[in-house]
Amino acid sequence: MSNVEAEPVALKCGTTAREAGAGHGAAVEVLSAREVPLGGPRALLVRRTLPQRARTLIGAWCFADHYGPVDASGTGMDVPPHPHTGLQTVSWLFSGEIEHRDSIGTHALVRPGEMNLMTGGHGIAHSEVSTPRTTVLHGVQLWVALPEEHRHAARDFQHHVPETVRRDGAEIKVFLGSLAGSTSPVRTFTPLLGAEIVLGPGAALTLSVDPAFEHGLLVDSGDVRLSGTALRPTDLGHLPCGTDSLTVANDSATPARTVLLGGPPFEEEIVMWWNFIGRSHEDIVRAREDWRAQSDRFGRVEGYPGGRLPAPALPNAVITPRRNPRRH
Repeated sequence: MSNVEAEPVALKCGTTAREAGAGHGAAVEVLSAREVPLGGPRALLVRRTLPQRARTLIGAWCFADHYGPVDASGTGMDVPPHPHTGLQTVSWLFSGEIEHRDSIGTHALVRPGEMNLMTGGHGIAHSEVSTPRTTVLHGVQLWVALPEEHRHAARDFQHHVPETVRRDGAEIKVFLGSLAGSTSPVRTFTPLLGAEIVLGPGAALTLSVDPAFEHGLLVDSGDVRLSGTALRPTDLGHLPCGTDSLTVANDSATPARTVLLGGPPFEEEIVMWWNFIGRSHEDIVRAREDWRAQSDRFGRVEGYPGGRLPAPALPNAVITPRRNPRRH
């Protein structure tokens, strides 16, 4: 998904984190979402938990938008061809169906339980349109920052349908990395973990995890506890490195759905603006000008019945690099 805000900000987000005790382990930092309208008068409202002032990244995960369930029987989603640099996009749906076209020539569908990962290092363009049979659209759009040595990587697209692992009243689908004995074959440029976890009513699940990873649990539905800390729907609970297990529990009388993200801390400073990730203000300016000039850097998206998404105006300030603040 494009960040189609008319006036995207350069990581100017409110401080919305709160910390709570997590039993005898590390404290869980709770990141609250902010609502962001994408598009025009009939904008799709998304709930954004990354980035914000309190936390820019979890591992290399640098962007997390959570949207729906929304009625898509009318206009639905229609995002024209738009550019990306310096990142990988991860599309994961709970319901609905989205048609994806990109400048590699990919024409694919995003469906529930099936992951699409697109690499836009040096530059890529793509469009996203919900299909006519989609009545409800619901899912997450995630971005991964590419490390310096790979941030100009070639365009790529991967599709993966993870198996369902059933354990202790929960269903787990690992779309990136390894968890609960399941490993995704999808290639990434830094170690990552991405998994959907659906817990039955009253279920509690303890998972072995890599202590070199920090983790974030995004709650879609249900009253959930992460290692003893209560999380509400749309919250993202963050656990720092150093723990080799975490427990996810559902206190609801109905199933609870969550998405678990993880990876080793990403120590590089990044600049994020619109759909670009760079290392300096100049990187962003150059990418924007290349898109406006219809440079070969991004290629062409064939088959979309319309024009390209125009680049918004740059802010009247130098966009400065950011990294995660230190936790106290």
